[in-house]
Amino acid sequence: MTRIETLEELEAIYGAPSPRSLTKVVTRLTPAYREWIGASRFAILSTVGPEGTDATPRGDDGPVVQVADDRTLFLPDWSGNNRLDNLRNIVRDPRVSLMFLVPGSNNVVRVNGRASVSADPELTGRFEQKGRHPKTVMIVTLHEAYFQCAKAVMRADLWSRDDAGGLPTAGDFLQEAEPDFDGADYDLTYPDHAKDRLW
Repeated sequence: MTRIETLEELEAIYGAPSPRSLTKVVTRLTPAYREWIGASRFAILSTVGPEGTDATPRGDDGPVVQVADDRTLFLPDWSGNNRLDNLRNIVRDPRVSLMFLVPGSNNVVRVNGRASVSADPELTGRFEQKGRHPKTVMIVTLHEAYFQCAKAVMRADLWSRDDAGGLPTAGDFLQEAEPDFDGADYDLTYPDHAKDRLW
């Protein structure tokens, strides 16, 4: 199999980018981008560290981030499994990317920038869910933002499908890694277990 190894080879295949794909990029959040991001309850956070790359879903009951100003986003780190993959990466390499999705919209808004992690009570105190606060908050300084055209979501028909029937469950994945684990019981009890641990 032949691999493309130079930018020149790659660019020869694809040609020049669409002019609007470049002019749509903003370096500060405009009113339209602030509104769109403020409506997003779900984002994918991508980071890079010495061990490689990582991407995790982030969601909330309301805006997934707070827009602090036209170049700053606050992303709370709610209760999870304490692997801390993205937080470890950010501490060692601040480069981050976020993809914001809104159910029903075929567009995706992308933010690239740098982040730091803070446990400052004044900052974590800005977030509250059911009397709880996050242990830390990521402070994302925007380098660029732009919307991704709708083709990928349209091709996937993302918002009008339900393909989950018959797929492996979380319990199946765990039992595959640990054969003595009771995956069926995990799947049965997890919704109640998670209900009081979402924040």
